[in-house]
Parts: sequence; structure tokens; C-alpha cells
Amino acid sequence: MLENLPADTLPRLLRRTTVSALIVGMIAFVVAGFLAPFAALGVAIGIGLALWNFRMLDKQVAKVETSADQSTKAVRRKLRGRTISRLGLLTVIAIGAIILSAPLGIGIVSGLVLYQIVFVANVFRVVAAQGGIE
Repeated sequence: MLENLPADTLPRLLRRTTVSALIVGMIAFVVAGFLAPFAALGVAIGIGLALWNFRMLDKQVAKVETSADQSTKAVRRKLRGRTISRLGLLTVIAIGAIILSAPLGIGIVSGLVLYQIVFVANVFRVVAAQGGIE
């Protein structure tokens, strides 16, 4: 579905997702601040980690696309290894934070989840606006 969208749609989608995630993150930070200060800190860290993850994904895909002489299998292998490393690091950070402080760890996981929900909602909105959902 996304390959049928105009070329300028993806940068706008990424910008909108980043801004929306920051706004939702600030609201979640305030709400979590009333419940547990460490959870609020965790939400902020989680949103930050999600933004970092998304930027790293963007950079990694851009690097792979510039090499046209590589086979599809080699490209997938590179992306697979980098993705596993990146998501493994995020998992270790989240589990380590949960072990150190449950509110902090749950806040981090909540921030990561909030970012993904915002991303999916923005993709759904763009695809629906383009007439891609029937």
C-alpha cells in the first residue's frame, strides 16, 4: 500500500509522527508524573529511545539503498543483523530498567508503545486519505 503513495508522503509522515509522538509523550509525562515520578522519566526515555530507533532505521535503510550492485539476499541479511542488534539493545535497556526500578522500566516500555501507536495511527490516516482503505 505504501509504495503507491506519492514520493513526498513519507517525509511528511515521519515528521508528523515525530511531532505527534512528542506531544503524546509530553501528555503521558505529565499524567505519569502525578502517579510516579520514575514512570514519567521512563516515558520520556521510552519516547526518546523510540525516536532514536526510528532514526537509526532510516539511516540504515538509506545506506543499503545506495548500493545498487548488492543482491536482495545480501541487503536483507544486512538489515536483519542491524535490526536484531538495535532491537536487542532496546530490549536489554527496557529489561534492565525494569529490574532496577519497576516504575522506570514500565515507563520506558510505555513510551516505546506510545510511539508505535502514534506511528500506526499516522500511517492509517495517510493511507485512508489516499483512498487505500476500502
